[in-house]
Amino acid sequence: MQIRDSILIIEDDNSIINLMKAVLRSNNYEVLIARTGNEALSIVSSQCPNLVVLDLGLPDMDGVEIIRKIRSWSTMPILVVSARDHEHDKVQAFDLGADDYITKPFGTSELLARIRTALRHAHTAVQSSLSESEQFQAGDLHIDFNKHKVLVRGEDVHLTQNEYRIVALLARYSGRVITYDAIMQEIWGPNMKSDNKILRVNMANIRKKLGSVPGRNTYILNELGVGYRMIDEDTDARPES
Repeated sequence: MQIRDSILIIEDDNSIINLMKAVLRSNNYEVLIARTGNEALSIVSSQCPNLVVLDLGLPDMDGVEIIRKIRSWSTMPILVVSARDHEHDKVQAFDLGADDYITKPFGTSELLARIRTALRHAHTAVQSSLSESEQFQAGDLHIDFNKHKVLVRGEDVHLTQNEYRIVALLARYSGRVITYDAIMQEIWGPNMKSDNKILRVNMANIRKKLGSVPGRNTYILNELGVGYRMIDEDTDARPES
């Protein structure tokens, strides 16, 4: 399965939003949009995009504050695209954790090249981490990908083949929302009907076997109307949706 990289555009200029959106979608990226800093932080925390394209001049807060807040808990790539061209602004952004900086006006070819580079570095870091330890840990949940074993509080969880594949898929992309359709195509193939009833049945069984209790913390979160997300080891579990 090819899961598209998601890019969050944080920008309040509609003309620039429309340009970036068209360019990114034509290059097979999933596009998220935030026009204010508060909206951006909400999307970052709930949907965990693969990369952020950030304008520093926003109506409700300075973009450098967004960099500071994201870097307090995440290493996702941040590409600044700003009209501020003074050296001080660039140094400040880099010191706070920005990965790259492009000044406006910009060329779309350069933008795409910078995005590809940032994503390549991020994916390399993830793959390096996985190669060091083919295991996943989030709270009491432990997954050994090599042995195809799932444990909760040290006890084996007996999953069907498809249940394990769903859990493993979500764990490998922990922190990211994987859409219902993407899960369906990966587990049951591209010809599977879009009706996700079979997925809901499997997920109910998985949650029961993992010991999830409605209203309490859970390992797999349902982003209603969108998909499922596995919490990662750096994410505080929250009440089930």
